[in-house]
Amino acid sequence: MSHDHHDERPELTPAQIAAALDPPPGRIGGDLVIETLQGLGATTVFGLPGQHALGMFDALRRSSLSYVGLRVENNAGFAADAYGRITGEVAPLLLSTGPGALTSLAALQESAAASAPVLAISSQVPAAGLGGGRHGYLHELRDQQASFRDIVKSVHTVRTASQIPSAIAAAWESALTAPHGPVWIEIPEDVLSAPTTLPVVTAMDATPREVHARPELIAVAARLLSHAERPAVIAGGGVVRSDASGKLRALAEKLAAPVVTTYGGKGAFPWEHPLSLQSWMEDRHTTDFLEDADVLLVVGSGLGELSSNYYTFAPRGRIVQIDADAGKLEANHPALGIHADARDALSDLLEAVTPRQDPAAAERVTAVLGRVRERIAAQELTLEQDALAAIRTALPDTAPSFWDMTILAYWAWAAFDARRPNTMHSAQGAGGLGYAFPAAIGAAAADPTKPVLAVSGDGGAMYSLAELATARQYNLPVTWLIVDDGGYGILRTYMNDAFGESGDATELSRPDFVALAESFGVPAVRTSPTALADDLARSLARPGPCVVVLPAVLRMFEPTHL
Repeated sequence: MSHDHHDERPELTPAQIAAALDPPPGRIGGDLVIETLQGLGATTVFGLPGQHALGMFDALRRSSLSYVGLRVENNAGFAADAYGRITGEVAPLLLSTGPGALTSLAALQESAAASAPVLAISSQVPAAGLGGGRHGYLHELRDQQASFRDIVKSVHTVRTASQIPSAIAAAWESALTAPHGPVWIEIPEDVLSAPTTLPVVTAMDATPREVHARPELIAVAARLLSHAERPAVIAGGGVVRSDASGKLRALAEKLAAPVVTTYGGKGAFPWEHPLSLQSWMEDRHTTDFLEDADVLLVVGSGLGELSSNYYTFAPRGRIVQIDADAGKLEANHPALGIHADARDALSDLLEAVTPRQDPAAAERVTAVLGRVRERIAAQELTLEQDALAAIRTALPDTAPSFWDMTILAYWAWAAFDARRPNTMHSAQGAGGLGYAFPAAIGAAAADPTKPVLAVSGDGGAMYSLAELATARQYNLPVTWLIVDDGGYGILRTYMNDAFGESGDATELSRPDFVALAESFGVPAVRTSPTALADDLARSLARPGPCVVVLPAVLRMFEPTHL
């Protein structure tokens, strides 16, 4: 295996050599953190200061890095998650020890499930307190990294200033090696704040390892697909993350293979393409069609709960599964498992397959989509479909959208045309509440020239209200649509369906969201289903943040897996 890309020695300029031999005065351990991040190419960092972490924030003042500070660590993690998804770059997240670190856990779980490259750098108690002794330091945990080890891709503990650049570079490489994911570094408070005479960090390299498909597996997969009578494709989030939608389209057309995208893979295949089965994963007609495929190519998906119609999917044909996460290969179904990055493997397959002619493929797709439409139409759910149509009308094609765990998002997973890869994101990886608005802030920080939409229910919105102050402070172009149904609407539905009644736990007292937003200096409007498209379009066209509140009780379409 070649590691040539690691062996190119960067040359220092005379100015860099002079700076190394005579570093500027007043630097501390925190400067090594910030210099390393800059050397690796970071431009924006997210976070929230705490007493132990102030050495990093002091150094941040002296840097050219852009800082976006959120009001809750978990929300800072969601913002970093979205920045990583949108840019494909590492999103540094600066956190304090103990409570500050632990508050980010749910966001890091989402990043792990959705493969977002977040680099969390937390402070620690002073170095003398590492090792599990009970010294009684502020924020002390017996083993802080133990809380993160099963969630992130890798953990890195620093004990001295000289270890900082290498630890951050190793974590950076880990975060960006497919599958992308969050990583964790912890640095003692005294190491961050102590003066250092180490030279300024320059010329860092942390090239991620590439995950190539084994050629003999590609040869077998290509033969299976080339000779299939009824091939089909399930495209997951790995296609979006590896920027492989063009390769996927070319392969599907060469094989005349219908494509369905998972909820994580929204936008991976053109919605109106003749071979597009769209995203109706929770539909028996779609499931039946996929079960009938004699060769099923699953790329960038582990065929988990949502992607298998709640594990009712029982394929009868051969499965070829491509995933950068080796742990997902054959986790749910026997397959020809190919451990590879989606783009790389699709490119190899595209060269290796022989073209198929199948004029009936598009007709079969049209028939399935017709049956899906008839099933939904019979349930008289026009309010929900009209709301999605209004959002699609108002939202520019290139504008990203972020969806909380709310009924309208569950509809959008199946029925919303994302139109572009990597523009529609939700918290379906880990399924926690409060994702949409802070994530939208992270996306707006990545590209403030585009409007960004966040969609929440009133229950999920209560997790994120503090970030109205953040959106206002940085004047970010985020429009927040809050669907207010007076409770945890989806949980109310689930409880009613399962137990006959929902009870008080799903009912919520909530604020006047319009008045609340305005108290932050954020313009807000209460809309209606008929005015939604116009009110959203106006808000998305304005500079800075806006809130649109839609009082409505939405219903879910009937499940087919029960």
